[in-house]
Amino acid sequence: MRLLASFLLILSTTAQAEIRDVPYHVLSERLDNRITFETLPQRPEPGFNLDHPLRSTGAWMGERFKGQSLTQRMSVSKIPHDALGQENAYRPLSIQAGPKNRNLSIAYHRGFGSNAVLPLGPEGFSNLSGRGEGALAVLFDTDQRSVGFRVHTDYAAPLGQKPDRGQITVYFMTRMGHLLETRVLSPDLGISEFGFETSDQRARIAGILITNTDPGGIAIDDILFQIEMMLF
Repeated sequence: MRLLASFLLILSTTAQAEIRDVPYHVLSERLDNRITFETLPQRPEPGFNLDHPLRSTGAWMGERFKGQSLTQRMSVSKIPHDALGQENAYRPLSIQAGPKNRNLSIAYHRGFGSNAVLPLGPEGFSNLSGRGEGALAVLFDTDQRSVGFRVHTDYAAPLGQKPDRGQITVYFMTRMGHLLETRVLSPDLGISEFGFETSDQRARIAGILITNTDPGGIAIDDILFQIEMMLF
């Protein structure tokens, strides 16, 4: 019985989540940096096409992390989206841009009322069906214990029918290129806010990668993280 109890305790410990939810508004008050994409002029969609990694204070952004691979999956609207194939990345974690016209775009987004990033999917920058269907990787200069972001989803309902919603998948990566945890989210139509922190309060999140299957693609804004060392 003691052996069985010890075995069950080990299983329980290893099954504990590495990442837990925390309200976005709590993180917005606690963390000192926010990526807003306002360094570029406000230009309506399709906005700016970026064929290279994007630098913001304290972080790099691109399509994926070096060593990872992307595949394709179809949304309910039969539009191809980026999906993560090879999960683990090279160490130390580093950013990788996508192919030409398949990395990122930044545009003024009416839903947010500000600039936002639209990850470019398999159909690319020049097609409406390619803007928002891609993957976004964010690499932080320093390991984080808490991160958050806002996402906008929207899809016109044909004949007044409410469309099926897609999902958002977030991959949390360590500095050594290992997958810390995967979270699958079900956003509402319009703006949804998500916040996360490590369960043990240790700074172990070196980067996040976001993919989606939303029928109309997604836009991402207001990515929260910490730059200054936290003293509490």
